[in-house]
Amino acid sequence: MITIEYEHLVAFSVALIIAFFSTPIARRIAFRTGAVNVPRDNRRMHKKPMPLFGGLAIIAGFVIAMVYGFASRDLSEFLFFLSRPKSLGIIFGALIIVVLGIVDDIRPLKAGVKFVVQLLAASVVVATGTSIISITMPFTSGADNGMTYILGETIAFLISIFWIVGVTNAINLIDGLDGLAAGVSGIASASLFIVAVIRGQDDIALAAVSLAGAIFGFLPYNFNPAKIFMGDTGATFLGFILAVLSIEGTLKSVTTLALAIPILVLGLPIFDTLFAILRRIANGRPIGEGDRGHIHHRLIDMGFSHKMSVVILYVISGALGLLSIVLVDKGLLPSIILLILIVMFMVGGARNISEMNKDLPINGHPAKTGKEKGVDEASLEAASGLQHSEEPGKPAEGSDTTDKDKGAGS
Repeated sequence: MITIEYEHLVAFSVALIIAFFSTPIARRIAFRTGAVNVPRDNRRMHKKPMPLFGGLAIIAGFVIAMVYGFASRDLSEFLFFLSRPKSLGIIFGALIIVVLGIVDDIRPLKAGVKFVVQLLAASVVVATGTSIISITMPFTSGADNGMTYILGETIAFLISIFWIVGVTNAINLIDGLDGLAAGVSGIASASLFIVAVIRGQDDIALAAVSLAGAIFGFLPYNFNPAKIFMGDTGATFLGFILAVLSIEGTLKSVTTLALAIPILVLGLPIFDTLFAILRRIANGRPIGEGDRGHIHHRLIDMGFSHKMSVVILYVISGALGLLSIVLVDKGLLPSIILLILIVMFMVGGARNISEMNKDLPINGHPAKTGKEKGVDEASLEAASGLQHSEEPGKPAEGSDTTDKDKGAGS
């Protein structure tokens, strides 16, 4: 049974309120510092300069809610938690990511420079203890649930860094439509929160629900039509924190089935990024070079509106998050059944969703537009008037005959 504690609701509310009221401040700071995105190519979906730094509001809400939530439990325990090498590593790594994002939003950096700094931040986190240390193979001979394989230090280090840097960039790459990256990250945070509650991981649950609250506090300003973007400051921070939370919550020591949990939770940005890398390699283009091949661009090119494209991707992300929750709570078989049901309806809906804005035939006859209906109604009225005017001994009102008769009798 999933039990949401009072402290979770408080953390969510604090983060949401702080982020909501911090966003207008972040917007003003963005204009004053020149952290503004000016559209210069056809990949940009906005047509006017947009302030960045929305990520600062998300960070403020998240950090304040986290500090309040942990400190209100037990202040001395919280101070001890902060002094641990692992906690210091996560804090320092996050600071590197935030500074990188701020600088990049004000004066765009080259992709290579950002990648190196992200590697540094991830290395700090992994070196201080946040890493994948073992994998258990289910259905094999073992003491409990299967054979456990302890990863070597080098392999664990490389896999953990690859995961953190990969997810960090995945969230950044999907940040192409108003509210898309924020909404998807919010859904992922909420999914990780529920997974952590099911597993009894109180610290991860508090962190995840604080992140979700901060995102949803920012989202009203970011949903189409957006008033502010989260920028690299927000997108890379969200990716970084989600990657760290997924390692601590689900990947620390996992079964191969449990590996699917964070992949499902972050499935949309992960798969979009993988396809982008493969697409650019196949086309002989640099991996860091942008294009219009992302899934959100394809939906727009298919004729969907900005809002509809975002909602479609929200639903897909939510479905993947739901699968991860069912996998944790109910097991493999119910997850497979749910997956089949979702896929069936998604395939059926996908075949017809593109026709939502079209007039389909009614009983085999082409549907008429409003203008066409108006023309037909006018024709019928005219025909009806003509029919009445042709009755014996009753000339049409306003006809030439009537006028002449009036003239003769005058």
